[in-house]
Amino acid sequence: MDSLDGEEFDVIILGTGITECILSGILSSTQNKKILHIDKQDYYGGDTASINLKQLFERNGKPTENLDNGKYGRPRDWNIDLIPKLLMSNGELINILISTKVTEYLEFKQISGSYVYHKNGKIYKIPSTEYEAVTSSLLGLFEKNRVRSFLQWVSQYNFDDPKTHQGINWEKNTMEEVYYKFGLGNSSQDFIGHAMALYPTDDYVKEPCKECIERIILYSQSVAKFGVGKSPYLYPLYGLGELPQAFARLSALYGGIYMLNTPISNIEYNDDGKFKSLTIPQGTVKAPMIIADPSYFPEKVKSTGKKYIRCICLLNHKVSSTDQKDSLQIILPQNQIGRKNDIYIAVLGAEHFVTPKGWNLAIVSTVLEEIDSKNPLDEIKPALALLGDIEETFYEVKEILEPKEDGSKDNVFISKSYDAMSHFESMTEDVKDIYKRVMGEDLVIE
Repeated sequence: MDSLDGEEFDVIILGTGITECILSGILSSTQNKKILHIDKQDYYGGDTASINLKQLFERNGKPTENLDNGKYGRPRDWNIDLIPKLLMSNGELINILISTKVTEYLEFKQISGSYVYHKNGKIYKIPSTEYEAVTSSLLGLFEKNRVRSFLQWVSQYNFDDPKTHQGINWEKNTMEEVYYKFGLGNSSQDFIGHAMALYPTDDYVKEPCKECIERIILYSQSVAKFGVGKSPYLYPLYGLGELPQAFARLSALYGGIYMLNTPISNIEYNDDGKFKSLTIPQGTVKAPMIIADPSYFPEKVKSTGKKYIRCICLLNHKVSSTDQKDSLQIILPQNQIGRKNDIYIAVLGAEHFVTPKGWNLAIVSTVLEEIDSKNPLDEIKPALALLGDIEETFYEVKEILEPKEDGSKDNVFISKSYDAMSHFESMTEDVKDIYKRVMGEDLVIE
């Protein structure tokens, strides 16, 4: 590439994770920002990259000599996401994809099933409508009617119409009070709060009920969007690695410059402490602000005090009790397994072109409750047991980081680490938060 020495940009972005690439695409396409996007790695995606089977074995220090014997098919037919996350079909990220027309570069397919684990050792399809509530084997006879009444109330709830509230004040009443009003038992509260509203802990029950109601509505609307009976989730064909590249193409259409395998040095600040410039092999480049993933500014991030474990499992069979579905999510609520945090299982296969036919990927993740455990796999034993025979496992433990400050002092805006949850809702909130700090206004999706 030609020299960029002295070139000025509106924003410099470091790292090509999904968070950074979404911001790059939005800022260039909707705000006409001149973007320079750099990654020290030689591939797109950062922690959210997709790799093939050989790369997975190499990354985990496992021998690759036998990968050509045909057991696993062709290594290049595997598209393994290091951090797989599902997209809610009516969620914010899908709205961003549609509004920015990034969907022109991607093709999605629905995840076939959405399940929840019960302490009796079985998994059940999550009932999301009144009809599914009364036919679900997850619920007892009387509980069916109570859940049906609750879901009917949620489906008709209008925050602006008190007639639909049935005496519930969404600004004051907690979800604990809502559950009590409808007489919902502990197991019903678990699947509603954790598998539909997607809360990772029970802290939400003490909070005003508005957000939880909105989350349940989003889940139900997402299920209904493509026909009741499957799941509310979508996943891109060939894996999530396509997402960062799609937003990179969008940014490039509006003049954004992307540079992979590019080391940075000499980060400089103005006298007022705000970001000024950095140096790359092509010269010193300037911008009034910078957006980066945590790896570029280790001194500006802190630990949340949490670590997650994420385990990738290779299966040569479908997960039992799922009607032989090729793709699904299973949530193990904390109370059903005697933990303080949920465990998530995402299962993907050939219908999304991430494995050869006859194979499935199961990715298990959770927040570690024993931070320095010598046997972190012990914390996901209940999930691994649901998968049956596992051909290979690969796992990593990572610290969850967050920025120390909001970036207003130095104009260095840092994203959060990706969490253990198997969906994109928390990451989308981080995108919106960074956008507001950078632009001084809310991100409005039209």
